[in-house]
Amino acid sequence: MTANPVLARLGLTDTDRIAILHVDDVGMCGASLDAFADLWDAGEVTCGSVMVPCPWFRATAAWARDHADADLGVHATLTSEWSGYRWGPVSTRDPASGLMDDERCFPRTSAEVAAHAVPSAAGAELRLQIALAREAGIVPTHLDTHMGSVMHGRLYGEFVAAALEAGMPPFALRLAAEQWRKGGYDAETATNLAETVHGLETAGIPTLDRIFQLSLKVEEDRVGQTLDMVKRIEPGQVGYVVFHPALDTAELRAICPDWRSRVGDYELLRSGRIRSELANQGVVLIGCRELQQLMPAAH
Repeated sequence: MTANPVLARLGLTDTDRIAILHVDDVGMCGASLDAFADLWDAGEVTCGSVMVPCPWFRATAAWARDHADADLGVHATLTSEWSGYRWGPVSTRDPASGLMDDERCFPRTSAEVAAHAVPSAAGAELRLQIALAREAGIVPTHLDTHMGSVMHGRLYGEFVAAALEAGMPPFALRLAAEQWRKGGYDAETATNLAETVHGLETAGIPTLDRIFQLSLKVEEDRVGQTLDMVKRIEPGQVGYVVFHPALDTAELRAICPDWRSRVGDYELLRSGRIRSELANQGVVLIGCRELQQLMPAAH
């Protein structure tokens, strides 16, 4: 695939490489907010996204109001994966929406969302999550997806429309249909995703080349595997590098079976090794605010 047009629009060359150091799940719990706040202040990450339906959303918004420079998007949330700590839609309590399970919370898996969510209801939910973030004082820079729950042919159009209506770049990967198929998507969804993202790029919407994310199930050698992962950003690409940092607290341990990996992400980022490794490689770091400034509506 040709070099990402984002590079030229940012004044870079086709052989340059870009990395976005992104923090997912901000506001999922107190430990996630505190980790992001510390990493942002230390300059170790370039952006993050907040989970509006979660209990620590309001605390995240209060922090954002005091940090106007913070690059914070909305983490489009349609799933609630934990057992004893759950959340549900902010837009409806109607089971006919397909947005809730038998506990009246979001489904636990993206497959359940894809199977049952009514697209228009999902779109209304995402639009309200964006609106609530703004009403609370957050100035969101982008819209991405929790657990990839919108990456389905039935829902991706609503996700993209919600982002564009708000003047934000949506999470969009420049992949051909066959690449989406290799990622486990069915033929119809793969074609839909490829065509939609190509249309976005043609319209001047900034897109991404690859997402780099070490599974939270991986606990051994997390440092080494993460460092190896970020080296794979190729010339001409914009790499979206995702982390799930959190402080080691009793709250986090009670919520997340994968708490060790989240604490490991925090400790790795806080050590400065990720930034140092990328700097040694000559990789350019940006946040999602730089992408939002390339949106056609911004000119």
